[in-house]
Amino acid sequence: MSSPPKPVILEVAALRELFEAIKREGFATVGPTVRDQAIVYEEIESPEELPIGWTEEQDGGSYRLKRREDEARFGFTVGPHSWKKFLHAPNVKLFGATRGEDGWVFDQPDEPPRYAFIGVRSCELHAIAIQDRVFMGGPTVDRHYQARRQRSLIVAVNCAVAAKTCFCASMNTGPKVSLNCDLLLTEIIDGDTHHFVCESGTDAGRRILEHVDHRTAEAGEIDAAEKTVEATAESMGREMNTEGLKELLYQSFEQARWDDVASRCLTCANCTMVCPTCFCTTVEEVTDLTGDHAERWRRWDSCFTMDFTRMHGGGARQTAKSRYRQWLTHKLASWQDQFDSSGCVGCGRCITWCPVGIDLTEEVKAIRESTS
Repeated sequence: MSSPPKPVILEVAALRELFEAIKREGFATVGPTVRDQAIVYEEIESPEELPIGWTEEQDGGSYRLKRREDEARFGFTVGPHSWKKFLHAPNVKLFGATRGEDGWVFDQPDEPPRYAFIGVRSCELHAIAIQDRVFMGGPTVDRHYQARRQRSLIVAVNCAVAAKTCFCASMNTGPKVSLNCDLLLTEIIDGDTHHFVCESGTDAGRRILEHVDHRTAEAGEIDAAEKTVEATAESMGREMNTEGLKELLYQSFEQARWDDVASRCLTCANCTMVCPTCFCTTVEEVTDLTGDHAERWRRWDSCFTMDFTRMHGGGARQTAKSRYRQWLTHKLASWQDQFDSSGCVGCGRCITWCPVGIDLTEEVKAIRESTS
């Protein structure tokens, strides 16, 4: 068995070469950029569109952009978007049909895009792996997700900072990238030094790297990358005690804490929209006024909406209490039974983007304390 390629050093200027090499392979480059006072994921053409010199301050129900004192390209954590937006798209046309003289003619499906995701964090890699199991790991494969996933390229980034809402270290999902990816970058800024330690994990990544100016990393530079990630792990803003968590939640169905959180929860579904692993959808059928064209669309939905469990007798979960309990218990307990992993990767998005700052780590802690 051959040894893995040695890490190399990319200078900041080489990021442009990296983007160009990726695009020559036929990928659309998608990465973080600043828009509407947040760092979001969108198609970008060059590294100049990255959030250069920007970071953010996050806490429960709070997100603010903030200027850094350097020109870091990845000196932030995660924003309101996740890569789910591109792999498990919010709106997918399942089919379309037009009535002609000889009957109905079905639309030909569009070819899925080829995306290169730039700046994927460790927690997000774990989220993608979870959705891989959900959509491709069972007897029924979601062909829409599969087509996009198989045509994607991933350039991951080790985290050099942690937000107050991050708790990936306690979920064993970060901040150091442990899952395989095409390329892995660690940004190092120390005085006048500003470069990236780069590792390649696939043939596709190595092929791209051949067209980018680089040099072999020295031992001290590799050590600096390791220490950067270690410092990030030590600065986590929150933690989750996962010991016996599935059993704890299964035994806490009638806990008074559910009433407490329900009194604060707006059931707005923000937590599920920003979550990188939630996958609830609904299906809608539409037609034009003539009745000669019809389409079926799959759209994101949420277990927090009243209509999500609506049946002939009404919704199965009528109260905010029942809907929040369902979400948290599924995410942290029954997900284990379905997919052999937690449904949470510790990214903290649901805490940041909850309008009232509900913190699932605090809810779990309160339930644990009330049963001890």
